[in-house]
Amino acid sequence: MKTWNVEFLKPSTTKVRRALIVLNQPFSFALLHRLWRSSEWHCCADGGANRLYDLLDNTQRLLYLPHLIKGDLDSLRDDVAEYYGAKGVHIVHDRDQNSTDLMKSVVSLEQRERLEGGLGTYELLILGGLTGRLDQTFHTLSVLHKLRKTRDKAFAVTDDNVGWVLDSGEHMIKIDHSRLGKTCGLLPVGIESTVLTTSGLEWNLCMDTSYPCPLTRVESLAADSLSSIDGLVSTSNHLVPGQNVWIKTTKPIWWTVELGQILD
Repeated sequence: MKTWNVEFLKPSTTKVRRALIVLNQPFSFALLHRLWRSSEWHCCADGGANRLYDLLDNTQRLLYLPHLIKGDLDSLRDDVAEYYGAKGVHIVHDRDQNSTDLMKSVVSLEQRERLEGGLGTYELLILGGLTGRLDQTFHTLSVLHKLRKTRDKAFAVTDDNVGWVLDSGEHMIKIDHSRLGKTCGLLPVGIESTVLTTSGLEWNLCMDTSYPCPLTRVESLAADSLSSIDGLVSTSNHLVPGQNVWIKTTKPIWWTVELGQILD
């Protein structure tokens, strides 16, 4: 069973190594501050540097200097490139049109990991990617779906929600109810269908009768828990106060949960 948490949303003394990739989408200072402090390597994907620069004042910019800006640089403004270049930030122009700025940034993280002795040693936090244009959101879903094969944990985080891919198997999600909202969902993206069994949700799914389903509050959709884009999709589900969430899935599935107030 794989265990998940959102410790990166709060001050932590754990020694988990994390990397942050900032995308070209709006985000709050509170969320940036929390994810920045929870990670040790920081990269802006092309226009993500514009977002970072515009959010901060002159004093703050010196405290939030990324290690890298990478992409085809079609979005990076000249004034932003000049500022960060003068501060010693490495700016890489990658002209490959078969990969996105997010993909290019992930490649740089993988290169860093190989130099340090092991691919996938960092938890990956992606700031943005689940808002704005639908094609860009779908791309984020696709990238994390693929990264499940090479990276232990990768998360997409916005001011509204946090999401990640649960690979086939069993998962225990430790719910920090002080930092997460109540609304959640299980999204069958990138698969034909999956059979879901859950506990800890207001509307649980329990179809696998050969496995003991540890339901604690049952409003079961048992007859319909074969989940697919053409069938049942568990959106607008709710967490149960005081409980963690257990999920068994036969195929990879996206888990998303509403983000609450960012506390320090």
